[in-house]
Amino acid sequence: MTAIRRTTIRANLVFAISPQFILITITRLPVTRVSSTSGIVDLLFTAKIVVKGAYMEKRLPILEHDNERPAVIEPTKVISSVSEMPERAIILFYQGVIETLLKKGLLKKIIDRRSEVGLYPVYEIEYKGVKVAILNPGLGAPSAAGFYEELIALGVRKTIACGSCGVLKRDIPRGEIIVVESAVRDEGTSYHYLEPSHEITVDSEVLEKIEASLEASSIPYIKGKTWTTDAFYRETKKIVKERIDEGCITVEMEASALMAVSRFRNVVFGQLLSSGDDVSGEEWDRRFHPEADSHKERVFWAAIECCLNL
Repeated sequence: MTAIRRTTIRANLVFAISPQFILITITRLPVTRVSSTSGIVDLLFTAKIVVKGAYMEKRLPILEHDNERPAVIEPTKVISSVSEMPERAIILFYQGVIETLLKKGLLKKIIDRRSEVGLYPVYEIEYKGVKVAILNPGLGAPSAAGFYEELIALGVRKTIACGSCGVLKRDIPRGEIIVVESAVRDEGTSYHYLEPSHEITVDSEVLEKIEASLEASSIPYIKGKTWTTDAFYRETKKIVKERIDEGCITVEMEASALMAVSRFRNVVFGQLLSSGDDVSGEEWDRRFHPEADSHKERVFWAAIECCLNL
């Protein structure tokens, strides 16, 4: 499998797939076998394959990665940097927390970003003498990645995202803070930033700083792999089991895309999650909790502590 990863195969291919192996016959080349279903997944998502007469690239546009720069719409060409924009930012998926901070007079608006949905204000909070930007980018990878791009164009270089997730392990209680170490790229946005791969990891130095911040503040946490998906109504039992077998402990909708943007733009990024519903059982468990709002505020303040240490 190692010899096939990150390789472009252009030949006449004949596929014979079974639960045990995938057999690839390559014209004038030896036969290669890839063991296990995980090997099949790695091959299909890591290799860029063109099948003669079928043109896999045309059939699967998600694999048509293009690293060309600049893009037709390049953020730094259409968005001017703002002198008062802090270097640090929190991507905050909790509008309720933002409204609470506004009521307490802790936020100052820096600028409005916009889409056809409406305005997306970028706020500033001063915490321990350091100014930090705050933005709610909306739900899902495309919106979150797009507004993260705009934050970077405005001048942000160090970001912590925080929001909720479903759990894939029943023993993770509601409101647990989870440090994202890596993410399965089961969304579409990240493939426009990086070559296809099954997973993406957070920079090890960033992880060390996040953990040091949480430990210094005596904030309990766990860490692990998340599953980023575009379709929360298509989290089937089969796929959930596969993700659990791969080592995922949470599911959410933005992490892998935000990680891909940060790597593409060469900026610093990490993410904290607060555990919510449970999708690991026979039935969905919403796990409503009377202290859910306090869980959201708790992960926000943990995120800002981490952001100051980046």
